[in-house]
Amino acid sequence: MTIPTPHTTAPLEVVDAKALPTPDPSAPKGGEGRSPGKLAWRRFKRDRTGMISAYVVIAFFVVALCAPLIAKLYGKDPYTTYGQNDTSLLDDFGSPVLPNGGISGDFWFGIEPGLGRDVFTFLLYAMRNSLLIAAATTLLVTAIGIAIGITAGYLGGKTDYLVGRVIDILLAFPSTLFFIAFWPVMISILVSPEENTPVWLTVVSLISVMTAFGWASIARLLRGEVLALREREFIEAAKVTGASPARIIFKELLPNLWTPILIQATLALPAYVTAEAGLAFLGVGLTSPTPDWGVMIQRGSDVYQSDITFMLFPGVTMVIFVIAFNLLGDSVRDALDPKTKR
Repeated sequence: MTIPTPHTTAPLEVVDAKALPTPDPSAPKGGEGRSPGKLAWRRFKRDRTGMISAYVVIAFFVVALCAPLIAKLYGKDPYTTYGQNDTSLLDDFGSPVLPNGGISGDFWFGIEPGLGRDVFTFLLYAMRNSLLIAAATTLLVTAIGIAIGITAGYLGGKTDYLVGRVIDILLAFPSTLFFIAFWPVMISILVSPEENTPVWLTVVSLISVMTAFGWASIARLLRGEVLALREREFIEAAKVTGASPARIIFKELLPNLWTPILIQATLALPAYVTAEAGLAFLGVGLTSPTPDWGVMIQRGSDVYQSDITFMLFPGVTMVIFVIAFNLLGDSVRDALDPKTKR
């Protein structure tokens, strides 16, 4: 009779629970959410400054887009000279009769000295126009900078040399002085002296000039990134497999460039907001009666000694927007590239 051999059980190893790593509650479970985009979004959501800045920026754009609706509900528009129509609103010197710029239940932000336009609706449309010009310029600058920068970096050789020299010239050129000097000449060619300059022509000219001088910085940045990436193994492997240049650019290079592209775009838009306002302040961009941040600040600079209220509202709102967007750009940069976080 065969006696069964008893199975020997290996002694259990006692593991100290304190030695085990503590699981991160914010870490993705399984394979969920491990893409770079989701990881960046998770880091961004933990940045309180970035989230607050994003809410502020979104609020500005929503208010700007809904400016006509808000003005309709408010019951006023930015072009009617209420102070001229109602002589009780302004004194003999053109200043608002009521204190604090004429702020009242009828005029929430007061009225403009001299003409008596409603400041609240004028500010709404000023935000709308300024953000429209800055956003359109940012999109065009980013698109042109991507196309030229990647092309120059990937092709190299004479193309890279020629593009590099053009970029150097544009970066060294005083674009603001050029615009101030040649704006009257360009307008006199396009518009008869007896006619008023159309607003659409002014807007198109602003966007065109700022785009012409603005793409160089992002193109130079992307050119340097592409010069470093094109020597990497995955690019060489794509070439060996017979991938076309278009496939290499769109499938291999561009996905690795979204981080600097987004960072540059978020930092460029507030710069164009201040640039456009500065040109309007100097009288070579949008001019009165077209609502604009720069137009309001320029008008406020004439009357600030007697009534600072008119300058206060456009100045404060523009500063808030620029600071919020700059903070948003910093948070986006830290979320996309945590190694740069200080």
